[in-house]
Amino acid sequence: MRVTVLGYQSPYPGPGGATPGYWVETNEGKLLLDCGSGVLSRLGVYLPLYDLDALLLSHYHHDHVADVGVLQYGLMVHQLFGQRPADKPLPVYAPAFPEQQAKSLTYREATRFFPVDERSKLSIGDVHVSFLRTDHGDGDPCYAVRLEANGKTLVYGADSGPGTQWRGFVDQADLFICEGTYLDQNRPAKPNGHLSVRQAAELAQAHDCRSLLITHLFHGYEESNVLSQAEAFVAGPVHVARIGWQIEL
Repeated sequence: MRVTVLGYQSPYPGPGGATPGYWVETNEGKLLLDCGSGVLSRLGVYLPLYDLDALLLSHYHHDHVADVGVLQYGLMVHQLFGQRPADKPLPVYAPAFPEQQAKSLTYREATRFFPVDERSKLSIGDVHVSFLRTDHGDGDPCYAVRLEANGKTLVYGADSGPGTQWRGFVDQADLFICEGTYLDQNRPAKPNGHLSVRQAAELAQAHDCRSLLITHLFHGYEESNVLSQAEAFVAGPVHVARIGWQIEL
């Protein structure tokens, strides 16, 4: 399983940047996790859009879905050009609510929406996928995603506050992609559905993860500052997300 960071910034992309999006490739699957602003331009460096097998969206906040409409237009054009079969819409797996956003994920013959929740179990090629609702947002669901393929496990934590019940979902993940929205100096006194870098490191350590990728970062953060606040994770390597970063699991 190979993971490529296409975007990681929030709440908006910095110069030349992109908000969350991760390309996951296995022997039999090419999956996109989230599709934020700027993600499609980065995906094209590695993969033609028409070769995608599935899109999985954690939730509908703008920084995670801003490029979805552009993706739909692109797939429609590739079908017109004969590069993707007209009868092969891209499956988009995402929460059922808010209903208006969910309905928009079916677009002509380009994309088809399939709702997911914590009970959902998917097989996409050789990838087995499950979901966990996180502590995030204003009542609308957000789901972390667990991908298992060829004996390796990737957990994408999406957006998550400290109330998420991770046990049994993230334990011993080979790679945990976990948000670190706040640094110590700007972490709000009252939890608001996001984690700090320090909390992300403590979480990964508590659940015996084998490596940690800290993401969902403001583009102005210094990498050295992020790493210094991730000192609690000592079970394996710590990576600070950057566009184009890849890891083989």
